[in-house]
Amino acid sequence: MMVDNRIDYYPTHEHEGIKFRRGHALPFGATMVAGGVNFSIFSSGSTACTLVLFERGEALPFAEIPFPDEFRVGNVYCMTVFDLNYERLEYGYRMDGPFNPSAGLRFDKTAILSDPYAKVLGGRDTWMVKPDWDNVYQYRSRLAFEDFDWEQDHPLETPIEDLIIYEMHVRGFTQHESSGLKNRGTFSAIRSKIPYLKELGVNCVELLPIYEFDEWENSRQNPVTGETLVNYWGYSTVNFFSPKAGYAATGKFGMQVDELKTLIKELHKNGIEVMLDVVFNHTAEGDQRGPTISFRGLDNKTYYMLTPEGYYFNFSGTGNTLNCNNPVVRNMVLDCLRYWASEYHIDGFRFDLAAILGRAQNGAPLSNPPLLESLAYDPVLAKCKLIAEAWDAGGLYQVGSFPAYGRWAEWNGKYRDNLRKFLKGDAGEVGDMIQRIMGSPDLYSMRGPTASINFVSCHDGFSLYDMFAYNEKHNEANGENNNDGANDNNSWNCGHEGETDDPAINFLRHKQVKNALAILLVSQGVPMVLMGDEVGRTQKGNNNTYCQDNELNWFDWSQQETNADLYTFSQRIINFRRQHPVLRSSTHFQYWDYVGSGYPDISFHGTKAWSCDRSESSRTFAFMLCGDHAKQGVIKDDMIYVAMNMYWGGLHFELPGLPPEKKWYLFANTDMPSPGDCFVPGSEPILENQHEFLVGSRSVVILIGR
Repeated sequence: MMVDNRIDYYPTHEHEGIKFRRGHALPFGATMVAGGVNFSIFSSGSTACTLVLFERGEALPFAEIPFPDEFRVGNVYCMTVFDLNYERLEYGYRMDGPFNPSAGLRFDKTAILSDPYAKVLGGRDTWMVKPDWDNVYQYRSRLAFEDFDWEQDHPLETPIEDLIIYEMHVRGFTQHESSGLKNRGTFSAIRSKIPYLKELGVNCVELLPIYEFDEWENSRQNPVTGETLVNYWGYSTVNFFSPKAGYAATGKFGMQVDELKTLIKELHKNGIEVMLDVVFNHTAEGDQRGPTISFRGLDNKTYYMLTPEGYYFNFSGTGNTLNCNNPVVRNMVLDCLRYWASEYHIDGFRFDLAAILGRAQNGAPLSNPPLLESLAYDPVLAKCKLIAEAWDAGGLYQVGSFPAYGRWAEWNGKYRDNLRKFLKGDAGEVGDMIQRIMGSPDLYSMRGPTASINFVSCHDGFSLYDMFAYNEKHNEANGENNNDGANDNNSWNCGHEGETDDPAINFLRHKQVKNALAILLVSQGVPMVLMGDEVGRTQKGNNNTYCQDNELNWFDWSQQETNADLYTFSQRIINFRRQHPVLRSSTHFQYWDYVGSGYPDISFHGTKAWSCDRSESSRTFAFMLCGDHAKQGVIKDDMIYVAMNMYWGGLHFELPGLPPEKKWYLFANTDMPSPGDCFVPGSEPILENQHEFLVGSRSVVILIGR
């Protein structure tokens, strides 16, 4: 926390022995000043505000100080209170004003409200410790102390085309007992697994929401097992500035800030960036039936999109929609991201349901959304990666058309859908797949391949293994009669629904997982791998595990051994990408030989070299990258040839000829059992037949020419 060192602070007022004075309107939140704390809170429709002060953990406040009228500057209440115990202080506000829902006003002075700018929130300090539901103040604002020693750490600023993103849930990564760790499910435990991440080869972790949320939100019992279902994913923010205390081994001591910063610092030391999945589209307050925690009671009309009748627009599918293009809310989002970038050294942000951020207050898409523009040009965020989930639950789908301002990248949902269909052998996918492996120039012609975050699986949907083990979703454990979750999974069970002892089916499933990873890692754009896909993690057919705090979501570390073939393949294909810059271009291909190598930068082939069948019935194609064109011809790399055969029979592929001094070597052949399915990059065996390769059914072959 910043300390204002002015020495001329002195109290002018006193309330029940507590001394205070008019404060500063900015910055919002609680700021330590000489001898006291400055409190500043915005509310445009209230008639009065009271500061409520608690001793940490006490049921009742020790003071409630009404803001005198002269302490209001515009729509901001500000007060400096002296002689407080910073480390033991909890605070909140009561707002008085009209309660008229049809007019969008929901003031209720009986409620104690959290500060939207609080840097630490108490009340859910330890994961799944049952709260005191009778507590008058559930989510308690606290002070944070900016005294962490970062030493020389700073955001890594890795070029985005060089990233390999690993989407991870903080708790799920280490909570399984097979992790063998002491403080499982915490920031601290992730530090112990950094060697694993380095060995795997990823250089960026994207953390599912770590802002403070309430795991008890909408908790209920599994009707079958009796197990408690919880808000596990955390896509329901209580406070945007505070790290989740329940993810910290030290959360019960209020040390979550330091524990998270220590993790980030250690990841940076090991060359791994940290990206946060942020949820600015809605809050945990839900619709009109939800709890009043903060925003609703402070200024409902400002913070939320409302219908003319005063109900909540629900473009998020969760009950409410944050009014992000209101200037006050827009500034809060900016302040929040600046805070995380500067105080936590965060390298980038992925915005959940980001299409909402481009909607006006009435829900209409804006042609020039001020929030998205502000984020793109913000000086503090200038080096941060900005990634949009370019759709929302209201039907706005902007993949390829998200307002980018030269900065934004997108989760490429079309990459996911085309690749899944291609892998299961659908007809008519070759043309689209050619676009996808090139970084989707049909979608991002002016933005380059780095606008495309490529993925085949993510937290939302089937795990990669389950895509080849289930035709249908099996979400009964969620207690919603299997009505939740998507129905269009583009999955294929390889001949049997669920687990089987059939070795042929299991081999095919593993092969399909390898096919998916191989294509993902040789595509232009930025690849993202879902936690556990590298070892065949299964959710047992559940494609919407948002409420499952159990083995459906936890990383089972024993699978690193039981599915060693998948892990080894994943590790080698990731490191193959890292060793070959020709796979990581920041610009689109030009389809011609602009360096004089005798080959175009990319060429397409089929069972006949230089002849690619893009017809409706085709399920095969190959491409070759000329290494002399790597990084626009600045770096020399090997030739890379990738053949993909999703036909149900093996096919002979004629290989394109190489320069006389070069030969073809085999890096990967997913049709072969391990260890012959791939080789350590740099130790690939030479091909006996330099002219033709038999690519097995539903298989991918990767060759290098050197």
